[in-house]
Amino acid sequence: MNIEQQLSLRCNACCELCNSTANLVVYEVPPIGDLTADNCIMLCNICQTQINTPDTVDVNHWRCLSGSLWSAVPAVQVMVWRQLKQLATEHWAQELLETLYLDDQTQQWAEAGNTTQHIDEKTPTLDSHGTPLHDGDTVTIIKDLEVKGANFTAKRGTAVRNISLTANPEHIEGRVNGVRIVLLTCFLKKSA
Repeated sequence: MNIEQQLSLRCNACCELCNSTANLVVYEVPPIGDLTADNCIMLCNICQTQINTPDTVDVNHWRCLSGSLWSAVPAVQVMVWRQLKQLATEHWAQELLETLYLDDQTQQWAEAGNTTQHIDEKTPTLDSHGTPLHDGDTVTIIKDLEVKGANFTAKRGTAVRNISLTANPEHIEGRVNGVRIVLLTCFLKKSA
């Protein structure tokens, strides 16, 4: 049985990310060593196109990941993690990302092919004073900020610990009042 037949059997001839049955193709999840069914997933043409050309991403298409994130297939888990990481500025995507658990080996695989993990090397994320920010830093909010959809105000002087950088160098993610939110770097100052 070839890889395409193995995948088709594994996924019941559906896209393993969005469950579409139209125009299915085998997608090799990078980085690839030996080409096996364990390193590949079955995708529809829409998912494959959006993965290969991220500037054409339809954010609403990827809401389908709420179902596929529960897959037991490591290759599917890797692609779900990567897509959610790419869409992490979306509140719903961040919530899904927080519920996704990957074992250590699968997490390493996911990070090995993640194009956003080194974003600070390409375009640095800077605070309001031009100081570079990195994952895990602590920042202080310098202005009261209304948090849309959460019904609270992030107060000036609030420390946000263990921040995460996003694909957008003008945004970071962090917890304020127990809620994970996206903050604009122009309202933040790196703490000493």
